[in-house]
Amino acid sequence: MAPTLPSDFEQQVLLAVWRLGDDAYGTTVRDELEARIGRVVAQGAIYTTLVRLEKKGLVGSAMSDPTPVRGGKAKRFFRITPEGVQGVQAARSAMDRLWDGLPEASEASGR
Repeated sequence: MAPTLPSDFEQQVLLAVWRLGDDAYGTTVRDELEARIGRVVAQGAIYTTLVRLEKKGLVGSAMSDPTPVRGGKAKRFFRITPEGVQGVQAARSAMDRLWDGLPEASEASGR
């Protein structure tokens, strides 16, 4: 049986983490998504998804040192795992197969 593909939003988060590299933490992931998909994303949705992806083994995380300002907090940085890369690539391939052979939008019948 084929592995379960990441959901659309999970794919978006995975791609943002992958794109951000060493700078992927909750706020930067949200900012990247908002800039690229053009819609507001709740911070809570990002963290919930990142935790779920980590449980699935599609991302890993590590805590940073606290920021040098007084009362500075540590950040949890995320990185995409090889399994995460495989997951988004498999999802992309599946979507490409669905698109393959469809007529251009201008040719589609207007049902």
